Amino acid sequence: MKGETDLQNVLETFEERGFVEQMTDRDALRRALEDPITCYIGFDPTAGSFHVGSLVPIMSLAHMQRAGHRPIALVGGGTTLVGDPSGKTEMRRLMSREEIDRNAEGIRKPLSRFLEFSSEKALMANNADWLCELNYIEFLRDIGRHFSVNRMLAAESYKVRLESGLSFIEFNYMLLQAYDYWHLFKHYQCRLQMGGNDQWGNILAGAYLIRRIEGEVVHALTFPL
Repeated sequence: MKGETDLQNVLETFEERGFVEQMTDRDALRRALEDPITCYIGFDPTAGSFHVGSLVPIMSLAHMQRAGHRPIALVGGGTTLVGDPSGKTEMRRLMSREEIDRNAEGIRKPLSRFLEFSSEKALMANNADWLCELNYIEFLRDIGRHFSVNRMLAAESYKVRLESGLSFIEFNYMLLQAYDYWHLFKHYQCRLQMGGNDQWGNILAGAYLIRRIEGEVVHALTFPL
């Protein structure tokens, strides 16, 4: 049965429901959503279950699927080893690989209640599968060279933390998330990343990396916090 999101562009549905805080070129994104595309949202497994702040992102993926698009729910098994500084006044507690893996299993099941994963109508991936295999020197040469430190420090997520202290391991988070977007673009033709508004700088970094490496324009959309 077709849902109401099939009757109009899903971007308009998001806007009517107050899901949109920021986005890249609206007209270009709306045109892109006129045909089926692949999109993704990342969920770092910092706890064994979702909290209420994840409801809008999960419902957004559900709306995308109902409108004929293919959502990817990305479990951040790799990025959680580093810790996202976005929206935090101090460094996250570093978690063990075993704890992260347990939490990742805990958030997989609820996603299946909202998304249909059969026949690859939606995908679930874990960025530990590619991030934990990276060679650091190659990563710096192939990915890090595209980023300006000055530009990274201008991101709101980093600016807030500079006064209280930003660790070097956290400073790498933006590059890892950018790599995720590039990886999903390269392997699944993902052209839209969505997330909370505290992720705006990280998402733009991924779009920038894809443009630099692939010469392609992709899209970003964030939700109000």
